[in-house]
Amino acid sequence: MNHPSQSLPGRVRAGYALGSLVTGAFGTVPGLLLLPYLTDTLGVAAGVAGLLVLAPKAWDVLINPVAGRISDRTRTRWGARRPYLLGAGLLVAVLFAGIFAAPVRSGVYVALTFLATATAYAFYQVPYVAMPAEMTDDYTERTRLMTWRVALLAVAILASGALAPMVTKQFGDGIPGHRAMGVFVAALIVVGTLGSFLGTRGAPTGQVLQSEASLGRQLRTARQNGAFTRLLICFIIQAAGIATMLAGVSYFATQVLQDPDTGATVLFACFVGPALLVMPLWSRVGERLGKLRSYVLSSLIFAGAAALIALAPALPAVAVYMITGLVGCGYAGQQVFGLAMLPDCIAFDAARTGRRQAGVFTGLWTAGETFGLALGPGIFAVILAAFGYVSSDSGTAAAQTDTARLGVLLGFTVVPAVIVASALFTLRRYDLDEERLTQEVEARERTA
Repeated sequence: MNHPSQSLPGRVRAGYALGSLVTGAFGTVPGLLLLPYLTDTLGVAAGVAGLLVLAPKAWDVLINPVAGRISDRTRTRWGARRPYLLGAGLLVAVLFAGIFAAPVRSGVYVALTFLATATAYAFYQVPYVAMPAEMTDDYTERTRLMTWRVALLAVAILASGALAPMVTKQFGDGIPGHRAMGVFVAALIVVGTLGSFLGTRGAPTGQVLQSEASLGRQLRTARQNGAFTRLLICFIIQAAGIATMLAGVSYFATQVLQDPDTGATVLFACFVGPALLVMPLWSRVGERLGKLRSYVLSSLIFAGAAALIALAPALPAVAVYMITGLVGCGYAGQQVFGLAMLPDCIAFDAARTGRRQAGVFTGLWTAGETFGLALGPGIFAVILAAFGYVSSDSGTAAAQTDTARLGVLLGFTVVPAVIVASALFTLRRYDLDEERLTQEVEARERTA
């Protein structure tokens, strides 16, 4: 089926957006709970725990482009991408529950299971992210589609990130609580898997174009796409900053807010709730300012609000939660416009080269994103180790020094703010807008 220019049906938008239950759960819960699980339940030293979280995700740098190339070459009656949504999605659910099953008290077991889950996730996420570039060639429709997706992503983050700690505590913290939480999140992943597979049935699959013969040639082609390269580098760095903040939620709630029971859940609710409300506003801002300027604006809002939370020891808790809501507003815009700019880069490459390789671009994208998301907990773990954080194997955090609490505060606020803001320098020469993309597409059609 050729690329459609008209708007996509609401059923397709909603079905595609349901995949955010998979990407949101896997992107959120390990970053939120895996590091505290290792340090405060299994008794793994902070530095070692950070390495155990980072190493499996580093594997994605290698496996994601391969998953993209395989999906590019897939031909089935369900299309090139949808078979992977079903098979890989269900496998992710099973393996995710296994991460926290803890048949043995071993950080190595956790790392190996996490590695297997990340591998399965690559074969879900890469085809999933490739689909928008093939479902429509309309510049504005991609923003609409991403708005639906990020709205569901916010719901997924709220459902998984806010409820997962509650489930853990409801079942007694420690290993029993984490086992129950793993099953709960796995169920969310199953819902997202079935929803995205069934909901995109009959959706446009795009024109099947010739793909580059080798992975090496495909990677070289991706590097020749300057707009994609700049956007990718920015998104990786910002993913690391966002994940650094995410990794610190539990520690910040316990050590700074002094609210280990409900603090993490309230922080997540304040982060995600406003994001749902501002999604339509960001869509209108994008139409007025353009995707690039809107992306920069949302990033600056995120960074400024995150830095402001550093005043938390002198602020009432309600003020901290309100500022956290502003962070969530910035995050929502970052996701909408970053994910809307990606298919523009892919469409530009297809028009320029005449080759079908969306999977390679999204493979590189998801490899970079997941590496950034894994790097964040590693950064936070290094900060914890540098400031003398003490691990525990009791299921509850050990008493910490003022220095350790300062490390938690800086790791949750100033460090993520600096990382996210500094990433914007990579976009100084980003020049892909609607006019340039349209010109390239029309030039390709004239020579076809």
